[in-house]
Amino acid sequence: MSLLAEPATLAALVVAVILLGMAKGGLAGVGALATPLAALVLPPATAAAVLLPVLIVQDVVSVWAFRRTWDGWIIAWMVPGAALGVAAGWFYAERVNEAQLMAALGAITLAFGLYRLWVERGGRVVAASRSPGWVGSLFGFATGLTSQIAHAGGPPFQMWVTPRKLPHLAFIGTSSILFAIVNWMKVPAYLALGAFRHEVVVAALLLMPLAIVSTLLTVRWLKRMQPERFYLIIYLLMVALGAKLLWDGVAG
Repeated sequence: MSLLAEPATLAALVVAVILLGMAKGGLAGVGALATPLAALVLPPATAAAVLLPVLIVQDVVSVWAFRRTWDGWIIAWMVPGAALGVAAGWFYAERVNEAQLMAALGAITLAFGLYRLWVERGGRVVAASRSPGWVGSLFGFATGLTSQIAHAGGPPFQMWVTPRKLPHLAFIGTSSILFAIVNWMKVPAYLALGAFRHEVVVAALLLMPLAIVSTLLTVRWLKRMQPERFYLIIYLLMVALGAKLLWDGVAG
């Protein structure tokens, strides 16, 4: 029987895929809500397994759309840490308290989003961060760890990269490249855990057209957006996402 046969499951996965499409289109971080939403109707491991092939297809769309606008220095520093984070998430898969991890991530994301809104209030110009690359590797580790556990690597990425004040298309392109690499890093772990059962693969294939359309629509919208509005939206999303992750982690 298809995983999408139940109306509630279908509805939750459709919304989750749209959220992921928005994230892959450039609203980095909002995709962290997708796995918790899908986990309302499916076992968490199954929900994550259904969404990983969808993410990989969306990566193709976003990488192609932003292939000329990305920061190689950021990628080079974050990828090694992300690889270690993915490996740690795999190794400690049955030992990590996911609720506590998401609560901590939510609290940090909420605080960071509020802080950035405060320091940039009223259109204030804030000097771009110039933190060293090794700091990016630490955030890369957090990105890989939370991405492996719950496809929630967006907030740690944002916390290091948004203060660097990249042009908004370079920010999106860098996010696209990084998470395309991270998502392929996760595939061996999911294969080893036997996560890609027949019904999981079928459900992912059925959701892919929606995944592509939602990503393309967000790409089209964000390419026309003014950079100032883009970062304001990102910070507001971080506040909303942080509050949601914190609430879910404490309640769960």
